Amino acid sequence: MSIASPSASSSASSRPTLPFASRADSLVGSVIDSSVAMLAAYDHDIVKFGMGSPAPDMLPAEDFARIANSVFTPESFTYGETQGEPVLIDALLNYLHETGQIPAEHFGNRERLVITTGGMQGIDLGFKLFVSPGDLVLCEAPTYTNGSATALSYEAEIAEVPVDDEGMQVDALDDIVARAGRAPSVIYTVPTFQNPAGVTMSLARREKLLEFAHRHNSVILEDNPYGTLRFSGEDIPSLSQLSPNDPLIFGVRTFSKFVAPGLRIGWLDIDPDLRGLIINAKQTMDSCTSLPTQHMVAKWLNDGNAEIHVAHLRSSYGERKTAMTSGLERLFGEEIRSTDPDGGFFLWVTFNDETINTEDLMPVALEEGVAYIPGTAFSQTGDFTNALRLCFASAEPQRIEEGLQRLHRAVGKYSSAHSHARH
Repeated sequence: MSIASPSASSSASSRPTLPFASRADSLVGSVIDSSVAMLAAYDHDIVKFGMGSPAPDMLPAEDFARIANSVFTPESFTYGETQGEPVLIDALLNYLHETGQIPAEHFGNRERLVITTGGMQGIDLGFKLFVSPGDLVLCEAPTYTNGSATALSYEAEIAEVPVDDEGMQVDALDDIVARAGRAPSVIYTVPTFQNPAGVTMSLARREKLLEFAHRHNSVILEDNPYGTLRFSGEDIPSLSQLSPNDPLIFGVRTFSKFVAPGLRIGWLDIDPDLRGLIINAKQTMDSCTSLPTQHMVAKWLNDGNAEIHVAHLRSSYGERKTAMTSGLERLFGEEIRSTDPDGGFFLWVTFNDETINTEDLMPVALEEGVAYIPGTAFSQTGDFTNALRLCFASAEPQRIEEGLQRLHRAVGKYSSAHSHARH
């Protein structure tokens, strides 16, 4: 391949055509993440129901400011082990064991855990290992499209599986696979307090999903960022807990949702035989996850902060969810249908008037001072035009009430304008 000379490349008429890889067309980006920059363009007050991020008052910033002074040494700012710092892996194993988040037989098995740079790196590693161009990947609909977009970046073909109040409709899988003419290489699911709908996959469906995966030799990429944040109802075992030592379960977890997203630390819970391959793959990405943050999180866990902090989150998020669901019912009544989650960050709102397009509504809402994520952002096929996702974790109850009032005004203005346009 020849390289154009500086004089030639300065001319628009001779600008070289870049040799993009075939996967470049599949890099679709994230409407969710892009909303951060979009909101920065507005200088008036906006209630932010869009990003799935804890409110600033829910972040243990003072803990980490104190911890930093005690753990930082020159050794904290060098390279570390790709699989994660032993001090963090040990602290994490202890925490997971003490809180019943891993089967008893996994306690002490350091080979099961790999520290990642956020949950997204874990998702990327899963698709990197198990998806070849043209492979079928099953995703929920609606889904966390940062996950499905990662599958697309490895040139997967996405098939969407409907979601209802019990999570992924697992009974639909056989028909979807029959239509596709082949089994999926990966099933991507957020089974607990699903993003964006907030629903939780029932125990019966989890068991059916495991049976389906084993029948087709499909990997289940279990994305579980919210599992610790249950504020009502009964715990349901994760897929990893239901089927211990199962090589077909690729567990992705993160500290982002129950500690702080800025830490950019997550972890994988995987079959130990995969560990070497995962380390090789991670070394092509970042060599190691940030040591300073790993040391801080290890100290935070070892000091016993996590259980106290999570208990506070559960109580606060339960209050915030109630404020949002009661506010929606009072303001919108029969105009909408809304999920009612038992944990996590989100609920899913669908307007009964199918002419309401939440992408078109968005500029009106922003002018009124409220932000959300339109439903189309959670489907690769652009479905859910009359739906939106709201994050209740990011605002106090009084602020939630103000945001819902603004959303109600925006819907009124939007509907009035479109009614006049139709007539």
